[in-house]
Amino acid sequence: MWDSQMGYSFRRNPVAIVSFLIFAIIALLAVLAPFIAPYNPYDPAQIDIMNSEYPPFWVEGALPEFPLGTDDQGRDLLSTILYGTRLSILIGICAVLLQAFLGISVGLLAGYIGGRTDSLLMRLADIQLSFSTLMVAIIFLAVTQALFGTETFNQYAVFFLIVVIGVAEWPQYARTVRATVLAEKKKEYVDSARVLGFGPLRIMLRHILPNSLSPIFVISTVQVANAIISEASLSFLGLGMPPSQPSLGALISSGFNYIFSGSWWITAIPGVVLVVLVLVINLLGDWMRDVLNPKLYKG
Repeated sequence: MWDSQMGYSFRRNPVAIVSFLIFAIIALLAVLAPFIAPYNPYDPAQIDIMNSEYPPFWVEGALPEFPLGTDDQGRDLLSTILYGTRLSILIGICAVLLQAFLGISVGLLAGYIGGRTDSLLMRLADIQLSFSTLMVAIIFLAVTQALFGTETFNQYAVFFLIVVIGVAEWPQYARTVRATVLAEKKKEYVDSARVLGFGPLRIMLRHILPNSLSPIFVISTVQVANAIISEASLSFLGLGMPPSQPSLGALISSGFNYIFSGSWWITAIPGVVLVVLVLVINLLGDWMRDVLNPKLYKG
């Protein structure tokens, strides 16, 4: 039923179609970056500082081999954006998977067991929600960088970002899953499972969780966009990806000092890509929310 309803709604929604196509194109180009990028921005042998700050092709003084220009280090901006987009999407998806694992686990336990366990876990979620993601991430990453040193931090920056963004946002899932579990566990199919002798773990995972997937899908779509923005913000502040492995946020940060000197494209073009990527993901999330919510769905 949901598949046919979602397909029908998708075909009738031009915003959803366009958003999906744009996201699919960006994601495909990012995944295929090692094969389609003209240069490898991670290879120092392919970087020449003498090629720095060449403008994109529509600006006078451009070079044909650099269609979107070059950055301050002489790297081809098109290649760097492709690799950076792949990195940003990877961090966003992995961080959301970690958020989902933690939040779903906590939500299932809190909603199904109830009592003091529910109160304790939800108070932990409330405490976590009282701190902004960026504040938690800045403190954690700054301390981590001081403890391990800049070189080690840069080497494992991807993992540090995934962990801190994932841990900072799990309460969103926990609250939603808990509310769904509280409603589902009172239904007859759960009582039937108990009568058949199924254990709590099997009931939660095999019976209740599948009926909680709709809101989880909606949250995940929005959270991917939020995770990408968080990564970009941290990289812009110098607490994310190093210049040698640029994400979209790191690219925007590296070119920010050159805006007023005339090399605006170093920041502007990656910034446009980031805005478009986050926008289409949020539009897809809004469409999915409307379709999966019977009160909002109008056919």
